[in-house]
Amino acid sequence: MNTQKKILIADDEAINLDFFEVMLSKLGFVVEKCDNGLDVLAKVKKFMPDLIILDNIMPGMTGREITKTLKKDQKFQNISIIMLSALDDVKDKVAGFEAGIDDYITKPFNFTEVLARINAVLRNRALFDQIKVREARLALAEDLNRDLKENLSVFIGSIDELDKAIAMICEKPASDGENFNQETLVNRVKPVSEKIISVRKHIAALDARIEKTINEWDNLKKDEIGLSVLESQIRKFLHQEGNPA
Repeated sequence: MNTQKKILIADDEAINLDFFEVMLSKLGFVVEKCDNGLDVLAKVKKFMPDLIILDNIMPGMTGREITKTLKKDQKFQNISIIMLSALDDVKDKVAGFEAGIDDYITKPFNFTEVLARINAVLRNRALFDQIKVREARLALAEDLNRDLKENLSVFIGSIDELDKAIAMICEKPASDGENFNQETLVNRVKPVSEKIISVRKHIAALDARIEKTINEWDNLKKDEIGLSVLESQIRKFLHQEGNPA
């Protein structure tokens, strides 16, 4: 894609670490490696990978334990994980997926298959991230629409009261002998003035709400990729996969 994706390789077999580091680096990925389960979490915090290729059986912590820990933390729960394991039992695979992995590859592995799965997981993550951005924008629009509807009802009520107050000001002196003097006029105008102040406050609050929503909308839009652009990037990435350096 346009930005280099970061991959953390966690495996206690040095030959696998070296192999993945060489092959994935040649394909343009930024690679870090780790050979101990206890060190994975610390490495994740520093490196913040887009994807972890995680061996299930390692000293210190198992891949499944690491996955569960990461998925409980909001800062790391969106990192994609492909688990490598010599265990081919269905129960082990199901346990891995239930822990939160994105894919499961049984050893011994074929690198072409691993690369295809890496690309598929990263592609799915990119699509998922775009869906999240669009959902956030829709949520903002819904919140704003709800605020507009509520304030509109307040405005309508305020305008009705203003109409009544204006009608009262325009009335002739009451038939009970009320003297239509300056004090009477002030008493009639005062409720109108208070209502105008109230309406102005509602308008100012709504204007601030709209301004805040626009800013949040614009910030979200910076992270949004058009579907046509995303498709083009994916095709380019897949082409690079099919023609490795």
